[in-house]
Amino acid sequence: MSWRLWVPLLLFAGFLGLAGYQLSRPRNDFVESRMIGEKLPFFELRPATSDLPGVASAQFADGKPRLLNIWASWCLPCIAEAPQLERLREAGAEIVGVAIRDRPEDVARFLERHGNPYTAIGLDDLSEVQLGIGSSGVPETFVIDGQGRIVYQHIGDIRAKDVPILVEKLGKLGG
Repeated sequence: MSWRLWVPLLLFAGFLGLAGYQLSRPRNDFVESRMIGEKLPFFELRPATSDLPGVASAQFADGKPRLLNIWASWCLPCIAEAPQLERLREAGAEIVGVAIRDRPEDVARFLERHGNPYTAIGLDDLSEVQLGIGSSGVPETFVIDGQGRIVYQHIGDIRAKDVPILVEKLGKLGG
């Protein structure tokens, strides 16, 4: 038997080994923002509800650190996150919301049903702000320093264990 007969078998075994290795690695669905450490891009969003102001990038440069929460009324994890946002608000965090591809009446209904921890909410109809700051899904929350710089990104819904981490991040920034 010639050694050439073993080459296809060895290549196939190598392929199976590589495929098995890739399949055994944990899957990472989260895309981290490349904007960490950068200033927020310029934006101005109209109000998402009639009783709160809209959101503009300029308001993040007043010296006060804030949370910028990317969410939507149609997002199921956003419902699970709502009590944690309320806890953050009670702990003194100022939370600004950006509602993604939403309708004002749906935003108002969500806030009435699940609470309103926001000081302002802007409508991002085309996800331009969301994509501009490197957010790939909802919900996501960013810690913004008093100069409008993104210092931390929390991907996914905020759980109870995440609240102290976010409070600490804001506290280190003087918030």
